Formats: sequence, structure tokens, C-alpha cells
Amino acid sequence: MAKRVLIMGPPGSGKGTQAAKICAKRGLDHVSTGDILREAMRAGSEIGRKVKAVVDSGNLVGDELMCELVKDRLAEERAQPGFMLDGFPRTVPQAEALLSMLGKGGIEAVLLLRVPEEEIVERLLARGRTDDTRETIRHRLEVYEKETEPVLRYLESQGVDIVVIDGLGSVELIAERIESVLDAVNQSEEPA
Repeated sequence: MAKRVLIMGPPGSGKGTQAAKICAKRGLDHVSTGDILREAMRAGSEIGRKVKAVVDSGNLVGDELMCELVKDRLAEERAQPGFMLDGFPRTVPQAEALLSMLGKGGIEAVLLLRVPEEEIVERLLARGRTDDTRETIRHRLEVYEKETEPVLRYLESQGVDIVVIDGLGSVELIAERIESVLDAVNQSEEPA
């Protein structure tokens, strides 16, 4: 069974929803960068105070700090049976650090949820958050494309296969597509 999986896609593509669903079914640890940051701030440790200062200033947590947090989280016992990383890596330096952490062949599957931009805009507007306007959503999508698309190219250049999954349809239908991909990865890994 694929035990070290990345789930990627733009904001609003359903990564978190799918990761939670798949992890619960397969006994994997859902490693969400949002959760990692919130846990670090709640813990009040030295690293947590650094994270809080960055977040409170309205900036994004830098690559070095984010990599340190993810490395610590992946070393925890709950991640040992396997994990699905959600929201990391977002930049090429983060991808380089992840491959270094996990070693050759350390990522068994990369799932990329593809959703048309207009659908993403509608999904995020439907959440009803005050900071979700058409302009801010489009800006976040531009940032994603600028920073994260190069991550995909980098991973491919390192021999990591990326499987594109149609992110349209019901939560259950998309989960079935993901399950099929993970089952296929499992079969290709089994000795003949």
C-alpha cells in the first residue's frame, strides 16, 4: 500500500477534504501544514513562538521553518504507519528538503487534483468567508501557479510520478478516483 503520499492542488480543489477521507479509510496520518502550524503555536515552544510571530505579522512561514516543522511532524510515531501530506511542499526548496528527508523513492504517490478555475472561485465563494472575494481568490490562484507549479516540474525532474485526478464531482466520486490510483500504485509496487 502506498504509505507516503502527497496530495496537491490549488486552494479550493478539495485537498483537505479528500486527505481526511482517504487517511481515515486507509489508516494513514493526515499531515496538514495548517494543522502543523496551529499545533506549533498552541504548544508555545520556541519554534511555535517563531511561527506565531510570522503568522501574526501576516506573512507566510518561510521554507526553513516550515521544513523543520514538517520534519519533526513526520518523525512522530503517528506518521510511521504512513502519511498523506497536504499543503507541503509549496516551493521548490521545500520539495528539495522533502526528498532529502525521505530519501530516494521516499514519495510513493503524488496526487494532483485538477479543478477548473471558475469552479474553484465558486467553491471558495460558497464558503462565505469575508476574506474570500473574487479578487483575493484569483490572487491566491496566481500565487499557487507561480510558486507551486514549479514544484511539480521539479518533482517530475527527480523521477517522481504525478497522477492528475479530475477534481470535479461529488466528494465520494473524487475519493473513488483517488482510491483507484492508490490501488494501482500498490499493485505496481508488489513483487511479481
